[in-house]
Amino acid sequence: MELDHFKNIITRDLLAVRKEVSSFKEVSNLWKALPGTINSAGHLSLHLVGNLNHFVGTGLGNTGYVRERDLEFTGNPVSQDELIHSIDQCVIMIENTLDSLDSDDIDKDFPLPWREGKYYNTHFMLLQLSVHLNYHLGQINYHRRYFEK
Repeated sequence: MELDHFKNIITRDLLAVRKEVSSFKEVSNLWKALPGTINSAGHLSLHLVGNLNHFVGTGLGNTGYVRERDLEFTGNPVSQDELIHSIDQCVIMIENTLDSLDSDDIDKDFPLPWREGKYYNTHFMLLQLSVHLNYHLGQINYHRRYFEK
């Protein structure tokens, strides 16, 4: 049951990121940082996809995804369609991975460390990943509203 809640929340917020990204009429605005900041909506979107593919995909789904975290923030811009496709693929991965788990997996140790090499249980990690996703979704929304007046 809890796994379904996490799947629904993460999927909902990824689809909201998708909507934000697709709402940029001027694609170059996806890759502009707000004054006083360093990350663009495009890079934040890449970061979210990389983060979820790493922790959920590799950690829980054994997808073999290899994360290049620095490139999530510094890599060359990709097309809007490519970014949307990567979000769509991430949604599919989330659904497939969380559907493959048993209800008792939520209390097991998460297979990958989080900050400072510390390990937590899967419930904590899914909660952390959900909050992190929502935090950056708000930033992406603000970027879009700022640049796409």
